[in-house]
Formats: sequence, C-alpha cells, structure tokens
Amino acid sequence: KQYCYTLNPSLFLSITVSMLSHVLQTDYYYEYTECDSTGSRWRVAIPQSHGSCIGLPEPVRGTECTFSCEAGEFLEMSAQECTQCAAGTYSLGSGIRFDDWETIPSGFSSLATYLDNGPHGDDSTTCNSSTWFPQGSYLESNRDECTVSLIYAVHLKKPGSVSFDYQYPDGNLFFEFFIQNDQCQEMDQTADKKWLKLTSHGEWATHTVNLKSGTNILYWRTAGILIGAKVVKPVLLKNVHIEGVAYASECFPCKPGTFSQTPGSSSCQPCPRNTHSGHGASSCTPCNTTTLYAPEGSAECKARPPCSKKDYFQIHTPCDLEGKTQVTYRWVEPQICLVDVDGAETLPPSGDREPCPPCNPGFYNNDTATCSPCPPGTFSDGVKACESCPAGTEPAVGYQYKWWNVLPASMKTSCFNVGNSKCDGMNGWEVAGDHIRSGAGGSDNDYLILNLHVPGFKPPTSATGGAGTEFGRISFEFEMVCSADCELYFMMDVNRKSTRVVASWEGSKVRQSYTHIMTKNASVSYTWAFQRTNQASDVRQNVNNVASIYSISVSNAVDGVSSECQTCALLSQPSGSLCVPCPPGHYIHTSQCTECPPNTHLTSHSTLGPEACKPCGPSSKSNKEHSRCYSDCVFSYSENNVSLSFDYSSLGSVGTLMNGPSFTTKGTKYYHLFNISLCGGEGRRAVCTDNVTDLSSADSQKETGEPANAVETLICQSTIIPSSGRGFHTALSSQSISLADTFLGEYTSHSHTFSLPDLFPQTTNKVPDVNFFYRSLEVTSSCDKGRNVVVTLRCNPDRSTQGELTVPSQCPAGTCDGCTFHFLWESSGACPQCTSTNYHQIEGACKGGLQDTLYVWTEPKRCVGGVSLPEKKTWPCESMDFLVKMGATIGAFTAALLFSITCYFWKKNKRLEFKYSKLVMSSNKECELPGADSCAVMEGEENEGEMEDEVVYSKKTSLIRKLKAIASRGNGRSYENVQLNSSQSNGLVWG
Repeated sequence: KQYCYTLNPSLFLSITVSMLSHVLQTDYYYEYTECDSTGSRWRVAIPQSHGSCIGLPEPVRGTECTFSCEAGEFLEMSAQECTQCAAGTYSLGSGIRFDDWETIPSGFSSLATYLDNGPHGDDSTTCNSSTWFPQGSYLESNRDECTVSLIYAVHLKKPGSVSFDYQYPDGNLFFEFFIQNDQCQEMDQTADKKWLKLTSHGEWATHTVNLKSGTNILYWRTAGILIGAKVVKPVLLKNVHIEGVAYASECFPCKPGTFSQTPGSSSCQPCPRNTHSGHGASSCTPCNTTTLYAPEGSAECKARPPCSKKDYFQIHTPCDLEGKTQVTYRWVEPQICLVDVDGAETLPPSGDREPCPPCNPGFYNNDTATCSPCPPGTFSDGVKACESCPAGTEPAVGYQYKWWNVLPASMKTSCFNVGNSKCDGMNGWEVAGDHIRSGAGGSDNDYLILNLHVPGFKPPTSATGGAGTEFGRISFEFEMVCSADCELYFMMDVNRKSTRVVASWEGSKVRQSYTHIMTKNASVSYTWAFQRTNQASDVRQNVNNVASIYSISVSNAVDGVSSECQTCALLSQPSGSLCVPCPPGHYIHTSQCTECPPNTHLTSHSTLGPEACKPCGPSSKSNKEHSRCYSDCVFSYSENNVSLSFDYSSLGSVGTLMNGPSFTTKGTKYYHLFNISLCGGEGRRAVCTDNVTDLSSADSQKETGEPANAVETLICQSTIIPSSGRGFHTALSSQSISLADTFLGEYTSHSHTFSLPDLFPQTTNKVPDVNFFYRSLEVTSSCDKGRNVVVTLRCNPDRSTQGELTVPSQCPAGTCDGCTFHFLWESSGACPQCTSTNYHQIEGACKGGLQDTLYVWTEPKRCVGGVSLPEKKTWPCESMDFLVKMGATIGAFTAALLFSITCYFWKKNKRLEFKYSKLVMSSNKECELPGADSCAVMEGEENEGEMEDEVVYSKKTSLIRKLKAIASRGNGRSYENVQLNSSQSNGLVWG
C-alpha cells in the first residue's frame, strides 16, 4: 500500500539541518573563550582534527565566568546546563581528583634533571631512566640522586586548593612541593607548605595548599643524597584533589574495584569483600566464595590458595584461676585459604596447659589471673608480693618486660602495607612466652610494627638535670633470622613531631643488645618495624624470616613501676618510705641535706658525703639554681712567673664553619656545617635545623617552645646541599646531629699532662694555645663510647675578633675516626687580656713650658680587653730659652768675677815688683850692703814712692806698659818716655 506525504519545505529544511548537525557534532567539541573585562565569555566549537571549519555551529554567549556546578554534576556544553552524572561515574563539581595510578594520568609529566655534575664530568645521562613510577593505587618516586619533578598545570576560574596523600619515610630523600604561575615565577610559600613533613613507616599524611585563580603549575620534586651506599626509601603519592576549576566538563568513571550506584554521585564506593567490579561500574559482582575470594575494593576475584603456615598464628591464653596458660592457634581473619585440598596445612592442636610465666618486674599477681602494677612507693621482682621501699630509699621506676604472655598495656602492634590492605586487621607481632616475635604478615613488604609509648621521664632525685644529663635509657635484646632479605628498624618520635630512624639492622643477627640514651625529658614513642623484602616466589618462606625481641627495659619512665629500690642519694633525704628532694646544690650528710661549697657541683649518686661535691673546671662556676657548673668563658694560666687571663666572650655566642665541598659517589656536592657554642649558657647554645623537615605544626611548637626538628647543643653538625647543586631554589640543611652536649674544661698544652695529636700547623706565637674539651653522651653504632670534640683557641692578631674556624687538612670532615672532632679557632679575640706589661710610655718635647707623656701598646700586640691605655699626661717643664739666658748670665758674672780677681792680683804683683827692684838697686850702691834699718820704709816714703815712681824698668814688659805703648803710637812718637827713680838724683833719663 503506497502512502504519499506532502512536506512543508521549511519543515524539511529544519529536519535536514538537524540531521546534519547531529552528524557533524561528533567531529567537534565545545570550549569557552577567556573571560573579558566584563566577566563574559563565548562558547565556540573546536574541530576534533585539523581541516575545514565549514558547518560548525556559530559562537554563542556562554555562561557567567563565576558559574559552577555542584558535586555529582557536570556542565553539558550543548545546553550549557549542569547535568547529573550517570551511575558508574562521579564528579566533584568544581574539583578534579586523581586516584587511579595504573598509568600517569593525562596532564601529568615527569621531568628528570641532574644539575650538579661534580668532579667526574657530565653525568646527566644517568638520569634518563629516573621518573615517578605508577603503582596502581599510588605513584612512587625515584630512589637515586637525580632530581625528578612531577608537574601538573591547571587553570582555576576562582581561588581553590590542592590536597594529596603522601608517604615520606626517609630524610635522605628531599621532597618539596611548590607552585609556579604562567610566568614561571614561584608563588610565595611558607616553609611548612613547601617542605613536606617526614612520616613514620606505613603512615599516610595529607598535605593541603591554597591556590590562586589563574594558571597554577604544581611541582612535586624529589632528590636523593646518597652519602653512604644505602638506598633511600621512595616517596609515595596518591589521591591528588584540586578544587577551584569552576565546573567539570565531564564525569569521571569509577576505577576498578569501586562503583557508584545512583546518578549524581560525587565519589565511588569500594566494593565489599568477596565482590569485584570493572571500570565505570554501577554495581559489584559477587565472587564464587567456594573457590574464589576478593579483598575489599578488588577489581577481580582471586583463587583461594591452600592454607599454609603463614595463614595461622599462635597466641598464649590469659592465665586462668589456676595460674595455667596454653598455646592455641587461630586462622588469620578473614580466612581466605582452603583447608580440604592437597598440600594444605591444618590448624595445629592447642598445646598443653602450662604454668604461667611470672609477672614482669614491678608487677604482681593479685589472684585474678592477671598481673597488676605495684602501687607507688613499692616494688616487686614479679614473683613476690609488692613491698614498701625501706626508709632512706626510693623506687627506681621504669619498664622491664621480659615475659610475654600478653602484650603490655603500654604497647600496641599493627601490620601495614603501602599498596595492600590485606594485613590491616592482623597483629604485626605475637607474644611467645619468653619473647615477642614478628608475625607472618599478609604479603611481601608488610611493615610489622611494635610501638611503645613513654609519656616522659622522671630521673631519680640524685640526678643533676644539667645539659647532657641522662634522663633515661631504653635497652632491648633482639635476634633476627632471615633466609631472604629482611630489615629491622628502631625508630623514635619525640613530642609527636616526626619519626626518625635511630638504628637499623639487615639480614640475620645473633642475639644481641642495643641501648639508646635520652638526654631530653620529653614524651617519646619507640617503634620497631620489621619488613621482609625481595622475597622468593614462594611467600610461605615468610615464616622463616622472623625478628624476636626477648626483653625491653626503659629507665626513669614517668608512669613506670619499680622492681627495686635505690638509696636516697645526693639530692634527697629520707622521709618515711620515700625520699624528699633536697634544695639544689645539696648533698646528704648524716641524713641531712647539706649545701656544697661555692664553685663546686654534685657528681653522680655513687658517692655520699662532702666528696660528692667536685670542683668546677678552670673557667667554670657553680650555678645553685641548676646545681651544676657553668662556664663564664674566662680562663687563667700561669707559668714561669707569667700570668695570662683569657676572656673568650668577645668571640660571640656561636662560631660557624662550613667545610668542603665533598661529593657523593654520583657527584652530588655537599658541605658539612658546624655550629660551635664555645661556653654555652642561656640563649647561647648552637642550633642546627633541618629546613627540609622543619614542618611541625604551630601548636606543637608553642607547646614545647622549641624549633621543630632542630638540634640545640654545644656543638652540632648539618649536611648542606647548595641550591645550585640539586635544582632546588634554596640550600638544603639536613641530617643535623649533636657532636657535644657536655663541657669538660679547658687547658693549655703546657698545663696538662696529656698530648694532642699534631693536626694543625705549629705557631711561633709565644701565647699558648687553649684547648676546650667537650663530650656527647649519645652512643651511636660507630661510636659506642660517644663523641669527643677538641676546639683549639689560638691567638692571632691578624685575624678579626670573630676569627676563622678550620679543620685538620688530613681530616677534611673535622674527624679522622668519626668519633673525635678537632677544630682550630684563630682569632684576635683568643688573645689574653691586656695588662700593664703590654704597653710602655713615651715622653714628648717640652713646648711652652709643658711636656706630654704618651702610652702605646708594645708591638706586636698580642692581647685584647683587660686594662686600657692610661690617659696622656701633661707635666710643666723648663724651656731651652730660659736655660740659655740663665747660662749667659752666670757666664758673664763668672767672667767679671775672674777679671776683678785678675786685676787685684796683678796690682798686688806690681807692688811686689817695685819693692823688689828698689831693693836690688839699693843693694848695688857702693857695693855695700844696706844697713839694717835701710830696709824699713820711712814714714811717708810709701806714698812718695807711689807718686814718683809710676814706671819702674823691668826686663819683662808688663801689661800696662804694653797698653801705654799702644796709646803712645797714636800720638806719632817713636820713642818711649821712662821715668826712673834714684836715691841720688831726681833728673830725667832719656832713652
């Protein structure tokens, strides 16, 4: 039968366009343009492949830029409306989640670099295989020294956030998370957001960072530093969740092992046990439980294996009213193995009822078949009833676990596997009477964890509590039997900050003991983690790889019990059955608290009486508040009538030395940083901080008042990785350790009998070197007696006050054996204090009747501080002009006096000559001798002679005559007029 239809042309055209649009819609998809300044955008069609754009829908105005869909919805671009996700899919609305890591999801990229080639040339090719590895439910980082970045770029329409779960168990692998914008500029981030916090073995942590609107490039970056041969543990990453994308353009299918049953789901649920699901499932399919099984969240069912020894475990039943116990065996729940098949192991029968082991020391049996702790002030060895401590004694509290019928209340055990939850409900360790041992576990690489929590330490009243004092110690005896690779970790978490590995052992180990000393009073969790690695294909071999702990002892635990009593020692006196603490700085003498003399301190409680007080060191004084000695950085030295006094306070609170560089086997450059607090004291201790793991919460830091993951001591060491060496933007500081926490004293090489190794160049300086001696009580595997440090202070006037620290050339790491460190500190501040013998005086010239006296240092100056130079002194003085005038006056007076004396004696001499000549003339007259009276001078004769006889002839020309002769020459006469006297005649004689 034939039907004819008449179609409206316009309707025909509409149907034709609609069909064409339906056909072409498979060849293009919709996107929004960037938002303009008004907050508007356009929806445009983008072809799936390059080609002609003919037939594409015209652009239409899009939704507002602030538009977003709710969780469980996606934006259907054709209608530009939010639509519910179908069953089997989910949507976060304005977020993106990545939780399936069978492969690296689209949009993620892994980039490996090696920026530090070291001294051996270009090693960049060795990083070609370094990447982040997908492991199904998580990503695993590299384990080598390459710098590997996991990168993801996202454009946010509004401010959002990113969060992810991670595992970071090894501090030798650096792990940072940072964000860059589209200009490759790093966003401002605080240290706690950039550097990731270490996690304990098997623990997942969540990290969240806020994001700004616009382009955000996310970086997860790791880099190892392999100073030894040990391989680092990788970083694990999963569940990356990003908020702020405004809308989801499509829904995500549920990953295998999960399902979403109703439309509009914001997440998928894991399939129940013994069910499974595929990709994008809306429901889970049950397994045939007769022969198959499936753990929770399985993608497929697995065949049930025959039961083996690893499928059951033994327990000791609690002691009954008769004091009996027996060993019983139970299947690991849930039981997945088959019993009634060939080769299957059956559950062993229960053992015979045996007497219960005694209670642990400090506990007693209260006839209820359980062990209870002894009351405070009492003690017990675990067999006898609790007794009160005798008068004058106090209980030595702590834990002593050596019998393992039940797990002690302060301990817990668990099993954990990073990629498999099979062992989550199992016990990691099992009690076994005289020891506790690792369990069978659920699969390879399980962490079998045993944890002991100590809320704090309470040292005996005899302890001093000073720096470096032992607050408590933990000791345990263990054994390892391994037919394949296995490892036991001993870890510690102080004040709930981060767990660090204290010691580890690999392979089989004979029964041995290990001790760790606590030098800080804090809450601490001790963890033992046993892991079997690189197992053979037969997992039943797990039973042959076991770790056993026979005893655990913790001293001075706050909530501990007492197995013995100790004498009330130095700082306590008996009061009934307890000890009453004495005031600080007192010892017990005749059962009374007695104060130690000044500048002494209390030693250990091994002695009583005055001998318990020991003198402080050469430069130390007693501090009664803390009952210990402290150094005031002053040291005196005397030899051969020469006394020197050193004050090292001018050197500053802390000295710093960075030596290197050193290189790892792969060429990574690193340095050793040493911080030295010479004398310690309040606020003057050296601090070494790990900036990689300095990520404790603000509440934790406020609670303790100390920087997180920092070592505060007298001398500490850190490993520094330069920023240019690993591709990081800042230098990295890690592996901080304490080298010295106790000051022993300081001595010169002349004042002590011991000799130091000749590690530093000798000096011609007459000022002796001063050696500071330190010690650390912390015992390590390589230093079973602790560490020692010697800091040699050398006076060097050519150095600055802060000076320079060096290490021996033959020991570039500061130590030659790893346990004794040597440092040389050359500084002008290490010179002795100045005295009056170190300067001399200089007298200046006399000017204006004043003279200056100056004082100057004797060169070379080898002293600092001490006495100061005296001030310039000015004294009155006599100038040179005055002395010259005085001398001229005295000279003139002396000359005048001599001239007067000369004239006087000359005149006297002339009179004698006259008398003599007159006598001669009279004696020649008539050759007769004069009469006796002719020698007398008649009266008036003398005057007459003086008047008449002015000149008397003489054979010698007198001075007067020479003067007259000179005067007569001036008159032009050539002769000399001489008047002669005679007794005969008064006439003139002319000649």
